[in-house]
Amino acid sequence: MKHPPEAKTRRIAGRLGLHFTAQFFAIWVSVLITVFVSVFALFYFTARDQIRSDLPDEVLSSLSLEAVIDPDGADLPDTWKDQLKDMGYWLQIVNRQGSVVYSANAPNEVPGRYSAVDLLRIDSTGQWDEYDVATLYEEFDGVSSLYLLGRLDQNRKVLERWFGQYADEGKIRTPDGLRALDAEVRQRQGSLRVLDSNGRIVQSAGTDGGVQNYGALDLVANRFEPAKSKIKYSSFYDETTGYTWLLETPRTDAAQPEQPLLRTVILVSAVVGAVILLLALGLAAWHGYRYGGPLLLFIRGFERMGRGEYEQVFTEKEQRRIFRKNGRFRARYKLYREVIDGFSDMADRLAEARNERLRLERSREEWMAGISHDLRTPLSAVQGYGHLLESGQFRWSEQELLEMGATIREKSSYMLELLQDFSLTFELKNHTPGERLEPMELNEFVRRAVLRYVNDPAWSDVSFEFEENGAPIRIMANAKWFQRLLDNLISNAVKHNGAGTAISIEVRREEGSAVVTVRDDGVGMDEQTQARLFDRYYRGTSTDENVDGSGLGMSIAHAVVTAHLGTIAVRSSPGNGTVIALKFPAL
Repeated sequence: MKHPPEAKTRRIAGRLGLHFTAQFFAIWVSVLITVFVSVFALFYFTARDQIRSDLPDEVLSSLSLEAVIDPDGADLPDTWKDQLKDMGYWLQIVNRQGSVVYSANAPNEVPGRYSAVDLLRIDSTGQWDEYDVATLYEEFDGVSSLYLLGRLDQNRKVLERWFGQYADEGKIRTPDGLRALDAEVRQRQGSLRVLDSNGRIVQSAGTDGGVQNYGALDLVANRFEPAKSKIKYSSFYDETTGYTWLLETPRTDAAQPEQPLLRTVILVSAVVGAVILLLALGLAAWHGYRYGGPLLLFIRGFERMGRGEYEQVFTEKEQRRIFRKNGRFRARYKLYREVIDGFSDMADRLAEARNERLRLERSREEWMAGISHDLRTPLSAVQGYGHLLESGQFRWSEQELLEMGATIREKSSYMLELLQDFSLTFELKNHTPGERLEPMELNEFVRRAVLRYVNDPAWSDVSFEFEENGAPIRIMANAKWFQRLLDNLISNAVKHNGAGTAISIEVRREEGSAVVTVRDDGVGMDEQTQARLFDRYYRGTSTDENVDGSGLGMSIAHAVVTAHLGTIAVRSSPGNGTVIALKFPAL
C-alpha cells in the first residue's frame, strides 16, 4: 500500500525529529550535569579550604551546608562526627526553645539545654567554661537553630599553669625555673617564646624554632590559615606586664577533613555526567554513521542518474546493504525507507520518461518522413499543374481546367489540414480548452455535427446513423474544441475504412455521466495499434492502405477529452469494426 506524499513526509520528519531530539536531549543533560558538577565542585573545594583552615567559623559554615534541620530534630552525615573528633571539636545544635536537638562529641560537663542568657554569654564571649565556642545562627523554612562548635585548647591551659609556676613580672624568674621549663617544653617537642609588648623575643625555652623575631602579620596569618603551617601556636597574654608567652608545637592533626555529602554528590554526578556524555558522543558518532552512509549512497545514485543509468540506480552490492534476503530494509536504512522507495520510483519514472522521449523521437522521425512524403506528393501535383498552365504551350478544354482546379483545391485542402493539425497541437500544448468551458446541450450539438457529414457529397458512399438520448443532456464544454473532437473521430472512421462503411453515433446518459459512442463496422485495429492510438505522430501499422494524415488527430482527441474531465476508451479487433466511447460528467 502506497502512502500519499504528505504522509511520507510527516513520517520521515517525525523519525528524524525523534532521533535528533533524543541526541539533543542527551547532550543537553550532559551539559546540565557538567554545569551542576562544576558548581558543586566549586562549592566543594571552597568549603574544603574553609574546613582545612581549622577556623571554627569556617568549619561551621561548611557543615551547615550538609545539615538537615526540621522542627523535630537535626541530622548530619556520620562522617562529620568522626572528622570533628579528629579536629578536637564538639558540636551542638540548639533549637528555638534552647534544647539541644543534635550533639556530636560533646563532653559531659556541657549542658543539654541552654537559657537565653547562657546563649547570649556564649555568643558574646566565645567561651563556655574552659572551652572556646564559635556560634552560627541559621533560619531556614521557618525553622531557627543555633550551632555551637567548641574545642578545648590544652596548650593554653598548660601556658596558664607555666605562667603561674615560673613567671615573675611576666618573664621566667630564675635560671633553675628556666631549666625546668625548658625540660617540660622539650617533652612536648615544642618551643616557648616570651615576647615583650613590641613583639621582640626576650626569652625562649625548648627547641630552637629558628625564629629571631616575628613580622607584624606572621602570627595573625597563622591564626587565619593554620592549615598552611606545620606549627601550632598557643598564646597567653599578661595584661599587667604586657608580656606574651607563645608556645609552638608541631601540628599533629589527623588527615585533612572532607565534606562527605558534597564529595559523594560530585562523584556520582561526575560519573553519571561522564556516562551520559559518552553515550551522547557515541550516539552522535552512530548518527553520523547512520545518516552519512545512506547520504553517500544517495550521492552515488544521483551520479548514476546524471549519467542516465536509471535502470540500476543502486548496484547489487548496495542493494544487499539496503535490503535483507527477505526483501525487508536493514535497520540502518529503515529511517530512509520512504526516501529510498521514492528514489527508486523517481529513477523508474525518469527511465520511463527517457524511453518515452526516445519513442517519441522515433515516431517524430517516422512522422517527419511521412509528412515530407505527404506534402511532397500534393505539392508536386500543384506545382506540375501550375507549370503547365503557366507555360501557355497547351490549350485546355473547360472540362480539363475544371479537373485541374479540383485537383489543386483537393491537394491544397489536404496541406491546409496538415497545417491546422500542427497549429492545433501547439495550441493544445499552450492553452487548455478546459479554461473556457460553458454549459452545452449534447444531443443537439452532436446531431448538427453528424448532419455536416450526412450532407457532404464527399461522403456519399458512407452511411451515417445518429441516436440521441430521450431527454436533454447538458455538460460543460468548449464548443470549438468539442467540434474538433467529433470531427477527428468521425473522419478517422471514414478515412480508415472502405466504401459502404456504416457509422453510428449515439448519445446517452449513464449513471450521472454523458456518453458519446462512435461505432463503425469497418476493418478494425490490432492490439498494437490500439495501444498506441493516442500517441502523437502515430499513423498505424497497416501497409495495405494509403491514408493521408498527420498522425496527430487521435492525440488531439485524447487531449480534448482530458481537458473536459472525461475519458476515452477504444474497443476493436481486426475485421470487426471499432467502438470509441467518450464519457463526460453530466450536469
